[in-house]
Amino acid sequence: MAHLDFTLLFLIIIAGLGLLSKNDTVLIAMLVLIVMKITPLNQLLPWVEKKGLWLGVIVLTIGVMSPLASGKINPLEVLGNLKNWQSVMAIIMGIAVAWLGSQGATLLEARPMYVPELLIGTIIGVALFNGVPVGPLIAAGLLSLLVRWQ
Repeated sequence: MAHLDFTLLFLIIIAGLGLLSKNDTVLIAMLVLIVMKITPLNQLLPWVEKKGLWLGVIVLTIGVMSPLASGKINPLEVLGNLKNWQSVMAIIMGIAVAWLGSQGATLLEARPMYVPELLIGTIIGVALFNGVPVGPLIAAGLLSLLVRWQ
């Protein structure tokens, strides 16, 4: 009987869930990891494990800040908007979410066993509640507030 690689099977199942839920982000990520796992690229997995989150945050930041770089957002308007309460609240929410993200990153580094469940929750949120798949790190931050007391 051939050896069954449960890790590969789990990646395939999560890719399937990504496909079924129309969550392209999860699907593409799982397909990339599957290719890496079954090819000589598997030598890069320790680097991806160590630096992947950092690289992902860089790409996300580039995407979010690109309207500023393209000129669609005027820096003078940004400064002018600081007079209204919504802009001040946006800054406060940004601070809170950044802190939650750091708590999530710390939790996932210490307890990576929560990653599949957070991804499953994200997939369910996208599939059933028309969510956007950007939440696993913040979800981990919220989870860290609960599990740190145990």
